[in-house]
Amino acid sequence: MELLTQLLRKLVVILLIFIGVLYFSGYGYLIDMGITIVRTGRAGAGINDYEYFYNRSIEKSSNPQPWTIHKEYNLTPPTEKLTQLHKDLGTVAYMIIKNDSIWHEQYFEGYGTTSFSNSFSMSKSIVCAMLGRAISEGFVNNIDQKVSDFLPEFNDGYAAQLTVGDLASMSSGLQWTESYTNLLTITPRVYVEKELNALMRTIPIESEPGKSFRYLSGNTQLLAMLLEEATGKNVSTLLKEWFWEDMGAENDVLWQLDDENGNEKAYCCFNSNARDFARFGKLFKNNGVWNGKTLLDPEFVELSITPRFEESPKYGYGWWLGERMGRKFFSMQGHLGQYVIVIPEEDLIVVRLGHEKIGNLNGNPHPEDCYYYIEEALKMIANDSTS
Repeated sequence: MELLTQLLRKLVVILLIFIGVLYFSGYGYLIDMGITIVRTGRAGAGINDYEYFYNRSIEKSSNPQPWTIHKEYNLTPPTEKLTQLHKDLGTVAYMIIKNDSIWHEQYFEGYGTTSFSNSFSMSKSIVCAMLGRAISEGFVNNIDQKVSDFLPEFNDGYAAQLTVGDLASMSSGLQWTESYTNLLTITPRVYVEKELNALMRTIPIESEPGKSFRYLSGNTQLLAMLLEEATGKNVSTLLKEWFWEDMGAENDVLWQLDDENGNEKAYCCFNSNARDFARFGKLFKNNGVWNGKTLLDPEFVELSITPRFEESPKYGYGWWLGERMGRKFFSMQGHLGQYVIVIPEEDLIVVRLGHEKIGNLNGNPHPEDCYYYIEEALKMIANDSTS
């Protein structure tokens, strides 16, 4: 028995030493990551992660504005390919909004009109919209204002050249590896980091900003920090005051935090439902005007959905840009296939939420399933001559 006790003591000492080495070497977050894996039962992020992290609640609008239901609501069945996509990729919500009316809507796995689902990187479009509003409200001068005016840590070397527009257009030159599978890189770390904004202040700008597109989640986190410094309010409050209230959101929502009463993970992790996510598609489709009230400067909206770099036509300022079946579209996109897709020519908004996506194929700039959701929506619309 004494031998067993000694063995256990040695194991405890070894474990403590191992944990100490991890923390002192900068890899202490792996402990938090391991705990998260045990709690969630999976090694990757999921659309219901709000259940396992702290969140900040954002109240619904005091004047909720339900979507109009189209007179042909759900009369046109989904195509066979769309039905198979839903099954294969674990869709939980799919919606087509035509002329600002819900024309088609399906839910799966017990999800419904009020179910929470993680936006993942769709939140980047929302944070960039906040930048537009901050400029209109006078908190930020313009997209060319220096980041160091708000975050003084970024005042040396390449960082001194960094502008708010560089963050919004994914051209910061930030030292960052955008990998969701390598647990030793920064992106998985910030998902479980308990001092997220403090960590962000230490990450250097390693190359000249404003020169080329490179998609990095850290850009949006820095942009949110900048907006909070400029306004004195967290991004959840800004969302409520600048958009959620006037857009008539019907449901309370959650924004995932790094710790209890901590900072929003602004680059991801805004939890809402298909109908309320779609409101941002409508706002940008209608040039920043909501029911006659201008919430965003139309010029900023146009800037957002126009490529900044000729060699990277797939991205503007917070929005993904593309073309399919001869129609141009712009979209919010998130990990695992979260989409709000706007096809202005058709006055169409397509929303998809779910567990998986196909990914980019054949050198295409967008995930293949994103194209499929557009194609099948257009086919369904074409099958209904009354629409």
